[in-house]
Amino acid sequence: MNRFIVRSVMQNHLSNGRSISNGHVCSSAIVGRSLELSGQHNVVMLVRFEWRRMMSSTPASVEKVSSGREEKMENSVTEETKGKDSSALSYWGISRPKITRADGTDWPWNCFMPWETYSAELSIDLKKRHVPKNFVDKFAFRIVKLLRLPTDIFFQRRYGSRAMMLETVAAVPGMVGGMLLHLKSLRKFQQSGGWIKALLEEAENERMHLMTMVELVKPKWYERLLVLTVQGVFFNAFFVLYMLSPKLAHRIVGYLEEEAIHSYTEYLKDIESGAIENVAAPAIAIDYWRLPKDARLKEVITVIRADEAHHRDVNHFASDIHFAGKELKDAPAPLGYH
Repeated sequence: MNRFIVRSVMQNHLSNGRSISNGHVCSSAIVGRSLELSGQHNVVMLVRFEWRRMMSSTPASVEKVSSGREEKMENSVTEETKGKDSSALSYWGISRPKITRADGTDWPWNCFMPWETYSAELSIDLKKRHVPKNFVDKFAFRIVKLLRLPTDIFFQRRYGSRAMMLETVAAVPGMVGGMLLHLKSLRKFQQSGGWIKALLEEAENERMHLMTMVELVKPKWYERLLVLTVQGVFFNAFFVLYMLSPKLAHRIVGYLEEEAIHSYTEYLKDIESGAIENVAAPAIAIDYWRLPKDARLKEVITVIRADEAHHRDVNHFASDIHFAGKELKDAPAPLGYH
């Protein structure tokens, strides 16, 4: 329609005998073309609008209101979905119940729950040692002293890094022992006397030591590589050893825990002397060991050392059971004895 109007105007100019110069013709043509294009755009928009109104069964005003409501609903659904992403709801409807501390604040940890926390027993005898009595004891004692030599050379008095490496190794025996006892219980259709759970508790406790030390000491790339190497070798070696001689395996772990007590004692000496800064305790340690809110590094190392003393007793006790010609299931397991 706009094209027809433009053409009519130009024809009227020509029919009235007006002289039009080339420049005027060009400018008129450009103006006409722009009018034509803008007119086509307006016509297209008008047709779309009329088509939408014809196809819709609701008035235009209602349409605007409904579209606004739809946008609000979409925004609210998006916000709700974002909120639910943190709880990781799955198709199966599994979700974590709301867990709070004693003061009513939200529990921040997924790796352990409030009922798994405890206060360390600090009255345990730290100076107790198992004196080697036979060939197996002496062999285990020498093996541990030999393993200590490279750590003394590599870490020297960097007790934070030393403790981190020690915990990556200390968390392996309980897992291996618990796993093998679990398989034995399945094969022989018999109870374990609670020792499966006791050894797995030990492994989990050692892992929590590691999670705490990582907050205090950030491992370097070569220390991470060393952890991978040591863990790969130690896990397989201890697995074979436990299959061949559980009494030797538990005796070695008992002596390893004695060395751990010595290392943490030296760590405390450096903290007390000021050689190592007595920094604030990590939040994970405060909640796991039920420490005061203002606890420091010294309190953390003290409770970890107490845990190691308990692990010393458990493993020497397990080895003594085997030396007596019995199985672990014949003696009560020290459950909850960290």
